[in-house]
This record gives sequence, C-alpha cells and structure tokens, in this order.
Amino acid sequence: MIQNNIATSSVDRLICNSIHDLEPGAFASSPQIIPIGPLLENSSSLQGHFRQNDSNKCLEWLDRHPTCSVIYVAFGSLAMFNKAQFQELAVGLEITEMPFLWVVRPDNRNFPEGFSERVSSRGKIVEWAPQQKILSHPSIACFVSHCGWNSTVESVSNGVPILCWPYFADQFINQSYICDIWKIGLKFENDDVTSGEIKDKIRRLIEDCAFKETALCLREKIEISAREGGNSYNNLKNFITWIKN
Repeated sequence: MIQNNIATSSVDRLICNSIHDLEPGAFASSPQIIPIGPLLENSSSLQGHFRQNDSNKCLEWLDRHPTCSVIYVAFGSLAMFNKAQFQELAVGLEITEMPFLWVVRPDNRNFPEGFSERVSSRGKIVEWAPQQKILSHPSIACFVSHCGWNSTVESVSNGVPILCWPYFADQFINQSYICDIWKIGLKFENDDVTSGEIKDKIRRLIEDCAFKETALCLREKIEISAREGGNSYNNLKNFITWIKN
C-alpha cells in the first residue's frame, strides 16, 4: 500500500511489495516508488514463526474438502479480539454451516460454551498455518482477514475474495482498495459486528460469483507482472542495474 510522505519523496528509488496494476494512480504520482511484487512468503520454512507447526495437518485437512468450500480465518500476529468480538466471530462461523480453518492465538481464545464440540466435524482451529500455501489451496473459498498488506497481497495473488475486518493503520486503506476499487471483498457496516452479519457477508462473498471472477482476473494481472518481461520483473531488473551503475 503506497502512502506519500516526506520520506518517500526525498529518495531516489524506493522498492515496495506491490504491483502496478493494484495501485496505478499512486505509482503515477510517485514515480520514485518502484513496485516489484508480489513478494510472497516461502512457507517451506518455519523461520520466524514461534507458534506450533500445524502445516502438514492443515494441508491434509484441506485436501479432504471440495473446491471453494472452506473459509480461512486469520488476523495476523498483533490483532487482539475482546471477548464479545471473538464470540460473535465464533458464532458467525458456526452458523454459516460451512467448513472453516481458523488461526487463533492461544492467549486469545474465548470460545462460546460447547462451540468446539459443535463444530468439531467441520472446523479446524490451529495456532499457526502456512498462509501462502493455505491461500493457494483450491479448497479455500474466502479469507476473513485484518487486511494487513502482506495478507492482502497473498490473497489477491491467489485470487481469493476477502471479508475485511481491519484494526489499525493502513489496514483501513487496504480495505478501501479491496472493497471499493478492486471489488474483490466486503466490509462490515460498523464496529459492532454481529454473528448474523458475519454469516451473511461470508455467504454473499461466496455465492456471488462476481467476487471470485474479479479476484481471478486480478490474479492473472499479477502473474503476468511477475513473469519475465512483466512490469514487476522489469522493475526489479532495472533497479539492480541502477544499483550496479
């Protein structure tokens, strides 16, 4: 997500994890900022992760589900729910009656009474998951996300629609791009998110084919940009040449 300020305007070159087609207006107004994305995490290693590794179990579990049938839920390492928000999310996922994979920190678990037992046949709750591999799995239908930029790029790069639940900083701007500009996601109407709204938004995101079709078109543009001869590929190549000279 490109944000103009004094620091960015004072440099000769600034590379960023974005793609020209995601933010053409921003790049036009700041030509010194060079998009070389998508820069996606290599999920083959657990370096930098301190949570329990459920990688293989997550992927094996996803393998048992049909295409576009699973809700993926993850809010990064910093976002914290209060008890009321957490329980609305839990109930919202439950009443969708769909399979879900939910990444939940062990210090932020306030499940409603009996929740784990009621959803045990279709819900998987883990401490950590290989997000890039999860989002690229064909069974994933949508991503319930805090809209951090890395998560946003990963989701868009895999053609996955997003239900936005931002918390701070650029996440609200990213939400605007996702919902209003790219049109690959939905947002909540106000801060008091209810389980009913969660269920309705997830259902709409999955049942309305326009969201998926638009997300796949955007994914194709990103793939073209990253290939040899593409915009991001050439930008990185030219940047390396500039450094050498």
